[in-house]
Amino acid sequence: MADALRITASAVDPGLLALPWSTPLAKWPSENIVSLPKGLSRHLVRFADLSGKVVAVKETTAEMAQREYDMLGNLARLDVPCVDRVAVIAGRSDADGTPLPAALVTSHLRFSMPYRALFTRVLRPDTATRLVDALAVLLVRLHNVGFYWGDVSLSNTLFRRDAGAFAAYLVDAETGELHEQGLTPGQRAYDLDLARTNIAGEIMDLAAGGRLEHGVDAIAIADGIVSSYRSLWAALTAEESFEASEAWRITERVERLNALGFDIGEMSMEATTDGTHVRIQPKVVDAGHHQRRLIRLTGLDVEENQARRLLNDLDEFRARSTKPWTDEEMFAHEWLTRVFEPVVRAIPYELRAKLEPAEVYHQVLEHRWYLSQSEGRAVPLAEVLTSYINDVLRHRRDEATIMGPPTETMSLPVITGAVPTASPETAAIDWRDLV
Repeated sequence: MADALRITASAVDPGLLALPWSTPLAKWPSENIVSLPKGLSRHLVRFADLSGKVVAVKETTAEMAQREYDMLGNLARLDVPCVDRVAVIAGRSDADGTPLPAALVTSHLRFSMPYRALFTRVLRPDTATRLVDALAVLLVRLHNVGFYWGDVSLSNTLFRRDAGAFAAYLVDAETGELHEQGLTPGQRAYDLDLARTNIAGEIMDLAAGGRLEHGVDAIAIADGIVSSYRSLWAALTAEESFEASEAWRITERVERLNALGFDIGEMSMEATTDGTHVRIQPKVVDAGHHQRRLIRLTGLDVEENQARRLLNDLDEFRARSTKPWTDEEMFAHEWLTRVFEPVVRAIPYELRAKLEPAEVYHQVLEHRWYLSQSEGRAVPLAEVLTSYINDVLRHRRDEATIMGPPTETMSLPVITGAVPTASPETAAIDWRDLV
Protein backbone atom coordinates (compact mmCIF):
# COMPACT_ATOMS: atom_id res chain seq x y z
CA MET A 1 0.00 0.00 0.00
CA ALA A 2 1.39 3.37 -0.98
CA ASP A 3 2.25 5.95 1.66
CA ALA A 4 -0.10 8.87 2.14
CA LEU A 5 1.07 12.19 0.76
CA ARG A 6 2.88 14.16 3.46
CA ILE A 7 3.34 17.93 3.20
CA THR A 8 5.62 19.95 5.45
CA ALA A 9 5.13 23.64 4.74
CA SER A 10 6.31 26.94 6.18
CA ALA A 11 2.85 28.43 5.45
CA VAL A 12 -0.47 26.84 4.56
CA ASP A 13 -1.25 27.16 0.85
CA PRO A 14 -4.18 25.05 -0.42
CA GLY A 15 -2.68 25.31 -3.90
CA LEU A 16 -0.07 22.74 -2.89
CA LEU A 17 -2.75 20.03 -2.94
CA ALA A 18 -3.77 20.99 -6.48
CA LEU A 19 -0.36 20.28 -8.02
CA PRO A 20 0.00 16.87 -9.78
CA TRP A 21 2.18 15.13 -7.18
CA SER A 22 1.11 11.68 -8.48
CA THR A 23 2.87 12.45 -11.77
CA PRO A 24 6.68 12.37 -12.17
CA LEU A 25 8.01 15.93 -12.35
CA ALA A 26 9.40 15.35 -15.86
CA LYS A 27 5.84 14.65 -17.09
CA TRP A 28 3.96 17.48 -15.42
CA PRO A 29 1.41 19.04 -17.82
CA SER A 30 2.19 22.38 -19.41
CA GLU A 31 -0.60 24.17 -17.53
CA ASN A 32 1.36 23.63 -14.29
CA ILE A 33 4.77 24.56 -15.68
CA VAL A 34 6.28 28.04 -15.92
CA SER A 35 9.00 28.53 -18.53
CA LEU A 36 11.99 30.11 -16.78
CA PRO A 37 15.73 29.61 -17.25
CA LYS A 38 17.47 27.57 -14.58
CA GLY A 39 21.02 26.65 -13.69
CA LEU A 40 22.64 23.25 -13.99
CA SER A 41 21.58 20.77 -11.32
CA ARG A 42 22.21 17.14 -10.46
CA HIS A 43 18.48 16.83 -9.74
CA LEU A 44 15.48 17.49 -11.94
CA VAL A 45 14.18 21.01 -11.25
CA ARG A 46 11.12 22.63 -12.85
CA PHE A 47 9.26 25.87 -12.21
CA ALA A 48 5.56 25.68 -11.43
CA ASP A 49 2.60 27.95 -10.78
CA LEU A 50 1.46 27.84 -7.15
CA SER A 51 -1.57 30.04 -6.44
CA GLY A 52 -0.35 32.65 -8.90
CA LYS A 53 3.24 32.58 -7.60
CA VAL A 54 6.22 30.89 -9.24
CA VAL A 55 7.96 28.15 -7.28
CA ALA A 56 10.85 25.82 -8.03
CA VAL A 57 10.21 22.10 -7.55
CA LYS A 58 13.17 19.75 -7.12
CA GLU A 59 12.87 15.96 -6.97
CA THR A 60 15.20 14.32 -4.45
CA THR A 61 15.07 11.89 -1.52
CA ALA A 62 12.78 12.59 1.41
CA GLU A 63 15.77 12.86 3.76
CA MET A 64 17.64 15.33 1.57
CA ALA A 65 14.52 17.41 0.92
CA GLN A 66 13.78 17.73 4.64
CA ARG A 67 17.41 18.48 5.46
CA GLU A 68 17.62 21.24 2.85
CA TYR A 69 14.23 22.62 3.93
CA ASP A 70 15.48 22.88 7.52
CA MET A 71 18.80 24.40 6.41
CA LEU A 72 17.11 27.10 4.33
CA GLY A 73 15.01 27.98 7.36
CA ASN A 74 18.13 28.32 9.51
CA LEU A 75 19.88 30.49 6.91
CA ALA A 76 16.82 32.73 6.58
CA ARG A 77 16.83 33.29 10.34
CA LEU A 78 20.50 34.28 10.07
CA ASP A 79 19.56 36.80 7.35
CA VAL A 80 21.71 35.12 4.70
CA PRO A 81 20.74 35.75 1.04
CA CYS A 82 19.05 32.53 -0.07
CA VAL A 83 15.83 31.34 -1.67
CA ASP A 84 12.78 31.00 0.60
CA ARG A 85 11.59 27.53 1.49
CA VAL A 86 7.96 26.64 0.79
CA ALA A 87 7.36 22.94 1.41
CA VAL A 88 8.57 19.35 1.40
CA ILE A 89 6.32 16.85 -0.39
CA ALA A 90 6.93 13.24 0.66
CA GLY A 91 5.01 9.97 0.30
CA ARG A 92 4.40 10.55 -3.42
CA SER A 93 3.24 7.68 -5.64
CA ASP A 94 1.77 7.37 -9.11
CA ALA A 95 -1.64 5.99 -10.11
CA ASP A 96 -0.29 2.43 -9.92
CA GLY A 97 1.09 2.94 -6.42
CA THR A 98 4.72 3.11 -7.58
CA PRO A 99 6.71 5.38 -5.22
CA LEU A 100 7.93 8.68 -6.63
CA PRO A 101 10.79 10.87 -5.35
CA ALA A 102 10.09 13.45 -2.68
CA ALA A 103 10.08 17.10 -3.72
CA LEU A 104 11.49 20.28 -2.24
CA VAL A 105 9.51 23.42 -3.13
CA THR A 106 11.13 26.86 -2.89
CA SER A 107 9.99 30.31 -3.95
CA HIS A 108 11.28 31.74 -7.20
CA LEU A 109 13.38 34.82 -6.46
CA ARG A 110 11.84 37.60 -8.55
CA PHE A 111 14.19 39.60 -10.78
CA SER A 112 16.88 36.94 -10.32
CA MET A 113 18.71 35.01 -13.02
CA PRO A 114 21.07 32.04 -13.26
CA TYR A 115 24.48 33.06 -14.55
CA ARG A 116 23.86 31.56 -18.00
CA ALA A 117 20.89 33.89 -18.49
CA LEU A 118 22.99 37.01 -17.97
CA PHE A 119 24.34 37.12 -21.49
CA THR A 120 23.00 36.65 -25.00
CA ARG A 121 25.76 35.28 -27.20
CA VAL A 122 28.99 35.59 -25.28
CA LEU A 123 29.94 36.23 -21.66
CA ARG A 124 31.97 39.40 -21.38
CA PRO A 125 34.94 39.56 -19.00
CA ASP A 126 33.50 42.44 -16.92
CA THR A 127 30.22 40.56 -16.43
CA ALA A 128 32.08 37.42 -15.37
CA THR A 129 34.19 39.41 -12.90
CA ARG A 130 31.12 41.02 -11.33
CA LEU A 131 29.46 37.62 -10.95
CA VAL A 132 32.53 36.18 -9.26
CA ASP A 133 32.83 39.18 -6.95
CA ALA A 134 29.18 38.78 -5.94
CA LEU A 135 29.72 35.09 -5.22
CA ALA A 136 32.79 35.99 -3.10
CA VAL A 137 30.66 38.34 -0.98
CA LEU A 138 28.02 35.63 -0.55
CA LEU A 139 30.65 33.08 0.47
CA VAL A 140 32.12 35.47 3.06
CA ARG A 141 28.65 36.09 4.48
CA LEU A 142 27.98 32.35 4.69
CA HIS A 143 31.31 31.62 6.36
CA ASN A 144 30.80 34.53 8.74
CA VAL A 145 27.71 32.78 10.21
CA GLY A 146 29.42 29.38 10.30
CA PHE A 147 27.92 27.86 7.14
CA TYR A 148 30.06 25.41 5.15
CA TRP A 149 28.57 25.18 1.66
CA GLY A 150 30.39 22.19 0.21
CA ASP A 151 29.15 22.85 -3.33
CA VAL A 152 30.06 26.44 -4.20
CA SER A 153 29.45 27.25 -7.85
CA LEU A 154 27.85 29.77 -10.17
CA SER A 155 25.21 27.15 -11.02
CA ASN A 156 24.07 26.92 -7.39
CA THR A 157 23.62 30.67 -7.18
CA LEU A 158 21.06 33.17 -8.42
CA PHE A 159 22.01 36.75 -9.26
CA ARG A 160 20.07 40.00 -9.03
CA ARG A 161 21.19 43.32 -10.46
CA ASP A 162 22.50 45.65 -7.79
CA ALA A 163 23.27 49.17 -9.02
CA GLY A 164 25.87 48.18 -11.60
CA ALA A 165 27.02 45.11 -9.67
CA PHE A 166 25.27 41.85 -8.79
CA ALA A 167 23.92 40.40 -5.56
CA ALA A 168 24.26 36.64 -5.14
CA TYR A 169 21.75 34.30 -3.48
CA LEU A 170 22.29 30.69 -2.42
CA VAL A 171 19.97 28.29 -4.22
CA ASP A 172 21.19 24.77 -3.35
CA ALA A 173 21.91 24.05 0.33
CA GLU A 174 21.68 20.28 0.33
CA THR A 175 25.43 19.76 0.97
CA GLY A 176 25.70 22.59 3.49
CA GLU A 177 26.54 22.34 7.19
CA LEU A 178 25.94 24.96 9.87
CA HIS A 179 28.58 25.13 12.62
CA GLU A 180 27.57 27.20 15.62
CA GLN A 181 31.18 27.57 16.74
CA GLY A 182 32.25 28.89 13.33
CA LEU A 183 34.36 27.34 10.58
CA THR A 184 37.97 26.29 10.80
CA PRO A 185 40.49 27.83 8.40
CA GLY A 186 40.63 24.45 6.68
CA GLN A 187 36.89 24.33 6.07
CA ARG A 188 36.91 27.85 4.65
CA ALA A 189 39.92 27.07 2.46
CA TYR A 190 38.28 23.91 1.12
CA ASP A 191 35.08 25.77 0.24
CA LEU A 192 37.12 28.50 -1.46
CA ASP A 193 39.20 26.02 -3.45
CA LEU A 194 36.02 24.20 -4.49
CA ALA A 195 34.55 27.50 -5.64
CA ARG A 196 37.63 28.24 -7.74
CA THR A 197 37.57 24.77 -9.33
CA ASN A 198 33.85 24.83 -10.10
CA ILE A 199 33.92 28.35 -11.52
CA ALA A 200 36.85 27.48 -13.78
CA GLY A 201 34.92 24.46 -15.06
CA GLU A 202 31.77 26.48 -15.66
CA ILE A 203 33.65 29.21 -17.55
CA MET A 204 35.54 26.60 -19.61
CA ASP A 205 32.21 24.99 -20.46
CA LEU A 206 31.03 28.32 -21.83
CA ALA A 207 34.24 28.63 -23.82
CA ALA A 208 33.78 25.15 -25.29
CA GLY A 209 30.32 26.17 -26.45
CA GLY A 210 31.64 29.33 -28.06
CA ARG A 211 29.88 31.51 -25.49
CA LEU A 212 32.94 33.18 -23.99
CA GLU A 213 34.45 36.31 -25.46
CA HIS A 214 37.67 35.52 -27.35
CA GLY A 215 40.83 35.78 -25.27
CA VAL A 216 39.13 35.54 -21.88
CA ASP A 217 41.13 33.47 -19.40
CA ALA A 218 38.79 31.15 -17.48
CA ILE A 219 41.44 30.41 -14.85
CA ALA A 220 42.04 34.11 -14.23
CA ILE A 221 38.31 34.66 -13.75
CA ALA A 222 38.13 31.74 -11.32
CA ASP A 223 41.19 33.02 -9.44
CA GLY A 224 39.28 36.25 -8.90
CA ILE A 225 37.06 34.68 -6.26
CA VAL A 226 40.12 33.79 -4.19
CA SER A 227 41.53 37.32 -4.15
CA SER A 228 38.10 38.93 -3.60
CA TYR A 229 37.24 36.54 -0.79
CA ARG A 230 40.57 36.90 1.00
CA SER A 231 40.52 40.68 0.75
CA LEU A 232 37.01 40.97 2.19
CA TRP A 233 37.59 38.32 4.88
CA ALA A 234 40.71 40.12 6.06
CA ALA A 235 38.87 43.45 6.16
CA LEU A 236 36.17 41.89 8.34
CA THR A 237 38.24 39.76 10.69
CA ALA A 238 41.94 40.76 10.70
CA GLU A 239 43.48 41.81 14.00
CA GLU A 240 44.96 45.32 14.01
CA SER A 241 47.52 46.82 16.38
CA PHE A 242 48.25 50.51 16.94
CA GLU A 243 49.56 53.00 19.47
CA ALA A 244 47.31 53.74 22.44
CA SER A 245 47.32 57.40 21.42
CA GLU A 246 45.77 56.49 18.03
CA ALA A 247 42.28 55.67 19.31
CA TRP A 248 40.87 57.23 16.13
CA ARG A 249 42.01 54.07 14.35
CA ILE A 250 39.05 52.24 15.95
CA THR A 251 36.58 54.66 14.36
CA GLU A 252 38.46 54.38 11.08
CA ARG A 253 38.16 50.57 11.13
CA VAL A 254 34.42 50.78 11.78
CA GLU A 255 33.95 53.27 8.95
CA ARG A 256 35.90 51.04 6.54
CA LEU A 257 33.61 48.14 7.36
CA ASN A 258 30.53 50.35 6.98
CA ALA A 259 31.77 51.36 3.53
CA LEU A 260 31.93 47.66 2.63
CA GLY A 261 28.33 47.26 3.78
CA PHE A 262 28.97 45.69 7.19
CA ASP A 263 28.22 46.69 10.78
CA ILE A 264 30.25 45.61 13.82
CA GLY A 265 28.06 44.09 16.50
CA GLU A 266 30.95 43.25 18.82
CA MET A 267 34.65 44.12 18.91
CA SER A 268 37.46 42.70 21.02
CA MET A 269 40.07 45.18 22.29
CA GLU A 270 43.17 44.36 24.30
CA ALA A 271 45.83 46.76 25.65
CA THR A 272 49.44 45.69 26.24
CA THR A 273 50.71 45.58 29.82
CA ASP A 274 52.69 48.79 29.41
CA GLY A 275 49.69 50.54 27.85
CA THR A 276 51.53 51.66 24.72
CA HIS A 277 49.68 49.49 22.17
CA VAL A 278 46.10 48.39 21.59
CA ARG A 279 44.96 45.39 19.56
CA ILE A 280 41.44 45.22 18.08
CA GLN A 281 39.59 42.50 16.25
CA PRO A 282 35.94 42.51 15.07
CA LYS A 283 34.01 39.60 16.60
CA VAL A 284 30.47 39.92 15.26
CA VAL A 285 30.13 41.50 11.81
CA ASP A 286 26.68 41.87 10.26
CA ALA A 287 26.12 42.45 6.55
CA GLY A 288 23.62 44.97 5.23
CA HIS A 289 24.74 48.29 6.78
CA HIS A 290 23.25 50.44 4.01
CA GLN A 291 20.18 48.23 3.64
CA ARG A 292 19.30 48.63 7.30
CA ARG A 293 19.72 52.40 7.23
CA LEU A 294 17.54 52.74 4.12
CA ILE A 295 14.81 50.51 5.56
CA ARG A 296 14.84 52.52 8.79
CA LEU A 297 14.51 55.81 6.94
CA THR A 298 12.21 54.92 4.04
CA GLY A 299 10.93 51.36 4.38
CA LEU A 300 12.55 50.44 1.03
CA ASP A 301 14.03 46.93 1.10
CA VAL A 302 16.63 46.71 -1.68
CA GLU A 303 20.06 45.24 -2.38
CA GLU A 304 23.13 46.62 -0.58
CA ASN A 305 24.64 48.57 -3.51
CA GLN A 306 21.22 49.89 -4.48
CA ALA A 307 20.73 51.04 -0.88
CA ARG A 308 24.12 52.78 -0.94
CA ARG A 309 23.20 54.56 -4.19
CA LEU A 310 19.76 55.64 -2.94
CA LEU A 311 21.24 56.87 0.34
CA ASN A 312 23.78 58.94 -1.59
CA ASP A 313 20.92 60.50 -3.51
CA LEU A 314 19.01 61.09 -0.28
CA ASP A 315 22.05 62.76 1.31
CA GLU A 316 22.48 64.95 -1.78
CA PHE A 317 18.80 65.89 -1.62
CA ARG A 318 19.21 66.84 2.04
CA ALA A 319 22.28 68.96 1.29
CA ARG A 320 20.40 70.89 -1.41
CA SER A 321 17.27 71.44 0.62
CA THR A 322 16.59 74.80 2.29
CA LYS A 323 14.23 73.25 4.84
CA PRO A 324 15.27 74.01 8.45
CA TRP A 325 14.71 70.43 9.59
CA THR A 326 17.22 68.56 11.72
CA ASP A 327 15.44 65.21 11.70
CA GLU A 328 16.90 62.89 9.03
CA GLU A 329 13.64 60.95 8.82
CA MET A 330 11.75 64.07 7.72
CA PHE A 331 14.13 64.57 4.81
CA ALA A 332 13.86 60.86 3.99
CA HIS A 333 10.06 61.07 3.79
CA GLU A 334 10.31 64.19 1.60
CA TRP A 335 12.81 62.46 -0.72
CA LEU A 336 10.71 59.29 -0.91
CA THR A 337 7.46 61.04 -1.79
CA ARG A 338 8.81 63.85 -4.00
CA VAL A 339 11.75 62.19 -5.73
CA PHE A 340 11.88 58.38 -5.67
CA GLU A 341 8.20 57.50 -5.95
CA PRO A 342 7.42 59.93 -8.83
CA VAL A 343 10.24 58.39 -10.88
CA VAL A 344 8.96 54.88 -10.23
CA ARG A 345 5.36 55.86 -11.00
CA ALA A 346 6.49 57.40 -14.30
CA ILE A 347 7.39 53.95 -15.63
CA PRO A 348 4.53 52.64 -17.82
CA TYR A 349 2.69 49.74 -16.24
CA GLU A 350 3.57 47.33 -19.05
CA LEU A 351 7.30 47.95 -18.46
CA ARG A 352 7.39 47.50 -14.69
CA ALA A 353 8.45 43.86 -14.85
CA LYS A 354 11.65 44.86 -16.65
CA LEU A 355 13.64 45.75 -13.51
CA GLU A 356 13.13 46.32 -9.81
CA PRO A 357 12.15 49.90 -8.88
CA ALA A 358 15.47 50.55 -7.09
CA GLU A 359 17.43 49.34 -10.13
CA VAL A 360 15.30 51.51 -12.41
CA TYR A 361 16.02 54.54 -10.23
CA HIS A 362 19.76 53.77 -10.27
CA GLN A 363 19.73 53.47 -14.05
CA VAL A 364 17.79 56.74 -14.42
CA LEU A 365 20.52 58.45 -12.39
CA GLU A 366 23.18 56.98 -14.68
CA HIS A 367 21.21 57.83 -17.81
CA ARG A 368 20.83 61.42 -16.70
CA TRP A 369 24.57 61.72 -16.14
CA TYR A 370 25.37 60.33 -19.59
CA LEU A 371 22.83 62.58 -21.30
CA SER A 372 24.07 65.65 -19.44
CA GLN A 373 27.66 64.77 -20.35
CA SER A 374 26.74 64.24 -23.97
CA GLU A 375 24.78 67.47 -24.34
CA GLY A 376 26.86 69.63 -22.01
CA ARG A 377 23.83 70.75 -20.03
CA ALA A 378 21.68 69.72 -17.08
CA VAL A 379 18.98 67.69 -18.83
CA PRO A 380 15.54 68.06 -17.17
CA LEU A 381 14.24 64.94 -15.48
CA ALA A 382 11.14 64.67 -17.68
CA GLU A 383 13.40 64.52 -20.74
CA VAL A 384 15.68 61.98 -19.04
CA LEU A 385 12.76 59.71 -18.17
CA THR A 386 11.35 59.84 -21.70
CA SER A 387 14.75 58.98 -23.16
CA TYR A 388 15.43 56.21 -20.62
CA ILE A 389 12.01 54.59 -21.06
CA ASN A 390 12.06 54.66 -24.86
CA ASP A 391 15.76 54.12 -25.58
CA VAL A 392 16.78 51.77 -22.75
CA LEU A 393 14.06 50.20 -20.63
CA ARG A 394 11.65 49.37 -23.43
CA HIS A 395 14.29 47.20 -25.11
CA ARG A 396 15.11 45.05 -22.07
CA ARG A 397 13.69 41.63 -21.34
CA ASP A 398 11.39 41.29 -18.32
CA GLU A 399 13.61 40.20 -15.43
CA ALA A 400 10.70 39.61 -13.04
CA THR A 401 9.51 36.75 -15.26
CA ILE A 402 12.35 36.35 -17.72
CA MET A 403 11.63 33.76 -20.40
CA GLY A 404 15.11 33.57 -21.90
CA PRO A 405 18.53 35.20 -21.87
CA PRO A 406 18.13 38.92 -21.15
CA THR A 407 19.69 41.67 -23.16
CA GLU A 408 23.11 42.89 -22.09
CA THR A 409 23.43 45.73 -19.63
CA MET A 410 23.36 49.17 -21.21
CA SER A 411 26.58 49.85 -23.09
CA LEU A 412 27.20 53.47 -23.97
CA PRO A 413 30.00 54.89 -26.11
CA VAL A 414 32.71 57.04 -24.60
CA ILE A 415 31.57 60.63 -24.95
CA THR A 416 34.10 63.34 -25.57
CA GLY A 417 33.91 67.11 -25.65
CA ALA A 418 31.76 67.60 -22.54
CA VAL A 419 33.04 67.56 -18.99
CA PRO A 420 30.56 66.14 -16.46
CA THR A 421 30.12 67.88 -13.14
CA ALA A 422 29.77 64.55 -11.35
CA SER A 423 30.27 60.87 -12.05
CA PRO A 424 27.39 58.40 -12.51
CA GLU A 425 28.10 57.18 -9.00
CA THR A 426 27.42 60.58 -7.46
CA ALA A 427 24.95 62.11 -9.90
CA ALA A 428 21.68 62.87 -8.12
CA ILE A 429 18.20 63.83 -9.19
CA ASP A 430 17.37 67.41 -8.30
CA TRP A 431 14.05 67.26 -6.46
CA ARG A 432 13.17 70.68 -7.86
CA ASP A 433 12.71 68.98 -11.26
CA LEU A 434 9.81 67.05 -9.77
CA VAL A 435 7.87 69.88 -8.20
